[in-house]
Amino acid sequence: MLAATGSAVGLGNIWKFPYITGENGGGAFVLLYLGCIALIGIPLLMAEILIGRRGKQSPPDAMKTLAIEAGVSPRWQLVGWVGVITGFVLLSFYLVVAGWALAYVFNAGGGAFAGASSDRIGGLFGSLVGDPLASTLWGTLVLAITTTIVIKGVKQGLERAVTIMMPGLLLILLILVGYSMTTGQFVHGFEFMFSPDFSKLNGSSVLVALGHAFFTLSIAGGGMMTYGSYLPKRVSLGKTVLTIGLLDTLVALIAGLAIFPIVFANGLEPGAGPGLIFVTLPLAFGQMPLGQLVGTLFFIMLSFAALTSAISLLEPAVSWLTEKRGLSRLKAGVLTSAGIWLLSLGSVFSFNIWEEHKLFGKTFFDVLDYLTSGWIMPLSGLAMAIFTGWIMSRAATRDEVGDGLGYRVWLFLIRYAVPVGILVIFLNAIGVLG
Repeated sequence: MLAATGSAVGLGNIWKFPYITGENGGGAFVLLYLGCIALIGIPLLMAEILIGRRGKQSPPDAMKTLAIEAGVSPRWQLVGWVGVITGFVLLSFYLVVAGWALAYVFNAGGGAFAGASSDRIGGLFGSLVGDPLASTLWGTLVLAITTTIVIKGVKQGLERAVTIMMPGLLLILLILVGYSMTTGQFVHGFEFMFSPDFSKLNGSSVLVALGHAFFTLSIAGGGMMTYGSYLPKRVSLGKTVLTIGLLDTLVALIAGLAIFPIVFANGLEPGAGPGLIFVTLPLAFGQMPLGQLVGTLFFIMLSFAALTSAISLLEPAVSWLTEKRGLSRLKAGVLTSAGIWLLSLGSVFSFNIWEEHKLFGKTFFDVLDYLTSGWIMPLSGLAMAIFTGWIMSRAATRDEVGDGLGYRVWLFLIRYAVPVGILVIFLNAIGVLG
């Protein structure tokens, strides 16, 4: 459960959630986001873990087994394959951003932010992403750590790593919240997040909240289905999924409480966009008392979050290679990571030597992000909703979820609310909704 929670808790919670909340007015957006988590994210997360636990195999074979059990075409295994490939592609550009977070641990610890101007901070980040060798080295280090953990297996690798990193992440986050309480702007930050002003919302805000709720839970990347295959039958599926969803959401909210008071105390803009973490906050760390310590802790926490998610993106491909090709976890891990590393070079070069080379106006990094987030994951999630809600028998899903009101609510949501929500995300991605 900690591994699955670690998969959900990633850069999206600490890097993306605060800045999209800032861009969309604060409290009203938070309420909207929570509603999307409850109505779309949790039911779909349960569907994916359900498939994994009932199939007890890697995603492609789990889907094939359950399709045969339901009396339909085994070609449904393509949904599992899409999950494995998606995780592979996601990790190739995810590790580049994770590498930046790891580099910033040393920048913060070395005092690079102390008294620095905004131009200097911006230049520091620009020099990191603009140097292909530096970005490659930091991304490679993240991939090496991730591969080492995955190679060690479920008990010695995944479980041991997350039992250290997840509590460590939460502890550091709480320390940062404690520090934010001393800034004199904690109440301002709290009110910004939890005092809704619905006049600040628009149609775009709804789509952003819906999309982030879908993607923050690591749905349709293969990892949750793989972790589901490791979940014992005696463990309540409903309680597990609700716990994962609750912890994932809690981390995002606490991250906001840690970040926004610091932002307001330093007269910075909460809607600073993607640069909030790598440019805006380091500027604040450089000006505040104990900023070197606080900044270092913050980027250690961000690196932990990145690693737990990276593990879940690598695991599905390794799991399939060990099950179907008989490879050892060492060979499967090295082989998969080598492919991911080669693909990651395209994302690294997107910020420097390939910066001017674009496809439909997008860099290589942006193309991968757009294809996975805007097309592949929504369609894969839609397929899983249809499969568990309409293809699998009620006896099979009831056997995994349990009977009662909770099952009936989940079945209604997975059949109707989830497909509609995902279609809205997809239609927005292709421009039908503007």
